[in-house]
Amino acid sequence: ALPIFESDIKKKLIDAGLTESAIWGREKHLYSLYKKMHQKRLSLSEVMDVYAFRIVVDKMADAYLALGVVHSIYRPIARRFKDYIAIPKANGYQSLHTTLIGPHGVPIEVQIRTQEMEHLAENGIAAHWLYKSTEKETSQVHTKEWLKDLLELQKHTGNPIEFIENVKIDLFAEAVYVFTPKGSILSLPQGATPVDFAYMVHTDIGNACVGCKIDRRLAPLSSRLRSGQTIEVITATGAHPNPAWLTFAVTGKARNNIRHWLKNQQVTESQALGKRLLNSALLETHQSLENFTQNNLESIVKDMGLHTVEELYEEVGLGKRMAPLVAKRLLAYQTTPDGQTHSKKMKPLTIKGTEGLVVTYAKCCYPIPGDLIIGNLAQGQGVVIHKERCHKMIKLKKMNNEYINVVWEDKVVGEFQVPIVVDVVNGRGVLASLANAIADSNANIINVHVDERDGSHNTVKFIVSVRNR
Repeated sequence: ALPIFESDIKKKLIDAGLTESAIWGREKHLYSLYKKMHQKRLSLSEVMDVYAFRIVVDKMADAYLALGVVHSIYRPIARRFKDYIAIPKANGYQSLHTTLIGPHGVPIEVQIRTQEMEHLAENGIAAHWLYKSTEKETSQVHTKEWLKDLLELQKHTGNPIEFIENVKIDLFAEAVYVFTPKGSILSLPQGATPVDFAYMVHTDIGNACVGCKIDRRLAPLSSRLRSGQTIEVITATGAHPNPAWLTFAVTGKARNNIRHWLKNQQVTESQALGKRLLNSALLETHQSLENFTQNNLESIVKDMGLHTVEELYEEVGLGKRMAPLVAKRLLAYQTTPDGQTHSKKMKPLTIKGTEGLVVTYAKCCYPIPGDLIIGNLAQGQGVVIHKERCHKMIKLKKMNNEYINVVWEDKVVGEFQVPIVVDVVNGRGVLASLANAIADSNANIINVHVDERDGSHNTVKFIVSVRNR
């Protein structure tokens, strides 16, 4: 059967004037057929590449002419045509792919490409740079951009395994083709979201993204994109990535840029918190960091095995070093004018709500402004805020865990999560009524869980975000 198919296609190509084209085919080996059916759980009739042909032509225009020729010989299968010439893959791969119904209903897969495309596909990206060409190929541009993205991924990725996973996503995922507002086409992996689109356009666009429009309608940033949609990214000055984006962003470029920004942001916030904690601890002796010379601070930093004062602030802010102990070491380098030590109750650390990633609020007790609170220094997390009577905090105190006195600022900024538990009689529209009541009170629902108590009663637990009591 294979020579017959090849002879029919070759004859039609010559009749169409494509005398310089090359064609060869292969029949899928029985073991390869078995492996594909087993791995993808396919029946024999669902395997579309039992017979496969490759046609190599001289020019790009000839590739589309050859496509028309094979479609005139055998009927193409709908939704089995892919134009990787117009829209190359992320790694620069270009080819026309189509599947035909041959004699006796046998499916035939055909790939059509130029000599340069064949060279890239067979020999790889690095070898393609050495291939001499008289015709300007867009694959050169795509390959250069892809390699540039790879270098950026490697620079920002934490470890080699994470880097390989991100490259695999870009290389092997099925593509989704979407449009920019100006009509340009972007290729993204299956399951990509507007966040991935924003970072594909430019890193600064992704970092400043606050919303999006899909086909001119506002849509959530977690929406899964489909081919043919037009995506518009809404940005705002001062906006920044949200850690929640990591739960739905799929491209390596988006995920690495989000992690890179969050890491830098955490460093800045940790340093600010560490400085506040040290100043608070030094108030026991009427001292502050301003009373210490830069030489004193650098000497202590060197004794601790650190490199900079900022690194010391960061470790204190993340809870890796206890502020009172660091304060004592600072005081060893500083003598008061009268040579005496003054004692004073340590001033509590004020919580403003703007501390960012280095101050978190415990999920065991959900503290909100107005509650009596206490802070626990958790290594690597910074300060975790609990209610004063939180059962977990009482246990931590008994275990001699480090804790600090904290109070709310008079004007706290931000939103705080709190649970609301409601027992309801089961009925149509009950959940919608509860949600509307919460929305009317200017609170936002973060999560909802329903437990069935019996056939007629349910317990509904909402996690909502509020600004105050």
